[in-house]
Amino acid sequence: MDPKQATRLSKFLSLHLRHTPAAIGLTLQEGGWVGVTDLLAASAVHGMPISQDELTEIVTGSDKQRFAFDADGTRIRAQQGHSVEVDLQLLPAVPPAVLYHGTAPAALPAIRREGLQKMKRHHVHLSPDAETARRVGARRGPPIILTVDAAALLAAGVVFYESGNGVWLVEAVPPAYLREA
Repeated sequence: MDPKQATRLSKFLSLHLRHTPAAIGLTLQEGGWVGVTDLLAASAVHGMPISQDELTEIVTGSDKQRFAFDADGTRIRAQQGHSVEVDLQLLPAVPPAVLYHGTAPAALPAIRREGLQKMKRHHVHLSPDAETARRVGARRGPPIILTVDAAALLAAGVVFYESGNGVWLVEAVPPAYLREA
């Protein structure tokens, strides 16, 4: 599949598996899962036909691993980033001592005042390494990389979750736990 088509399909899947499943007639089940056959049928009806092979390529071929199949390959979900109500059934986990967050320069004044907030999503997303944070932050211009003192947050009682693609999730990160890298 050509890269433009892969990006177009991935964006369609992100939109409907994270934010607007009902817009194409889907309902996220427990854990955020939807049936693959339901997704493929709904996508075709709504002007975005996706073959099983294309879907498999998007899920398994992406370096970001935004989506995952269940163990038998009959269901799919977005790994994180939802704005709709969903319980991904992630268990609390102990993070590395330091995590990272990439952001745009325009967001920095608010982050300095309020810390990292989940905004319309379920969690703040943190990266396990600075390079991943840099790629995330670069989506909206030159990135600013923030270092997160995850060990101190954990000691303060903050609960961390790790999604299936290695993204760390928390409710919020107060400014005192952030440093500009």
